[in-house]
Amino acid sequence: MGNTGMTAQRHIIGQERKYSQATGSLTGLLMDLIYASKVISREVNKAGIADVLGITGTKNIHGEEVKKLDEYANDRLFQAMDHGGHLCIMASEEQDEIIPIPDEFPKGKYVLLFDPLDGSSNIDVNVSIGTIFSIHRKKSDGENGKLEDCLQKGRDQVAAGYIIYGSSTMLVFTTGQGVNGYTLDPSVGEFILSHEDIKTPSKGIMYSINEGNANFWDEGTKKYIRYLKEKDTASGRPYSLRYIGSLVADFHRNLLQGGIFLYPADFKDPMKPKGKLRLLYEASPLAFIVEQAGGIATDGKNNILDIQPAELHQKVPLIIGCKKDVLKYQEFVANDSPI
Repeated sequence: MGNTGMTAQRHIIGQERKYSQATGSLTGLLMDLIYASKVISREVNKAGIADVLGITGTKNIHGEEVKKLDEYANDRLFQAMDHGGHLCIMASEEQDEIIPIPDEFPKGKYVLLFDPLDGSSNIDVNVSIGTIFSIHRKKSDGENGKLEDCLQKGRDQVAAGYIIYGSSTMLVFTTGQGVNGYTLDPSVGEFILSHEDIKTPSKGIMYSINEGNANFWDEGTKKYIRYLKEKDTASGRPYSLRYIGSLVADFHRNLLQGGIFLYPADFKDPMKPKGKLRLLYEASPLAFIVEQAGGIATDGKNNILDIQPAELHQKVPLIIGCKKDVLKYQEFVANDSPI
């Protein structure tokens, strides 16, 4: 735990100085993100008394009702990130197409993908929600970014992180050199280093899954969940069920305390099994974080970080958490019903 008084900005700059080739552009990008997260945090914390609850009356690309706070978070992120000169393109879970940088602003060498407010279905009932982000380097030629810059494997991420808005607001991110967590001190308006070099346990004590979907799971997943519920003191079972229904909140708890989160393929239509979570905006960035912390993420068969995206809003199954737990899950799925 914490390095008291060390701000996120000071810590990030200190890390940057270790690399002689660093230009400061990534640091500047992260500072813009941090500013946006503070503004969003302010609105989330006063959601019950401000006119930001409820729905807008429109639906997003996924057919989901757009919450007012979803729209607010999306707009704040765009406005904080469009003019800094660090980005060449953006993409949001809430928007159908890639988001170009306006012509009047300079372009940079990075790509930003984000879920502006993950878990937004929980906004109106005061459950923890969050912002997830993923950063890549530009690959295409020319000044402006293109779709191909967004469709990169998770393994190629430069940085990834999330901001969780809960009892406190916390930023967790990695640049591929371990994972650090910073807690917002509202009295000074700064994120303070509170969780240095986060390591997730190799084996967990809890599992997170929506058991209301049990009838639609493959046989391997059903057997794995039964296995977790069996009593076996020597192997630390049964596991405890902890499911909030907000991906960021469930992931954050499991990252720190040890656990596995599962959103397996949905077999409501046996001919078209599919995942629910978005590869670019949710699965890949969290997979990068968990791997840097010693864990692993899979779709049941493939490492999430090795999946080549085919489209902007591609969905995948996601099993993520402690390494031994995820590998055990893969054994069950491989033996019964490969995805």
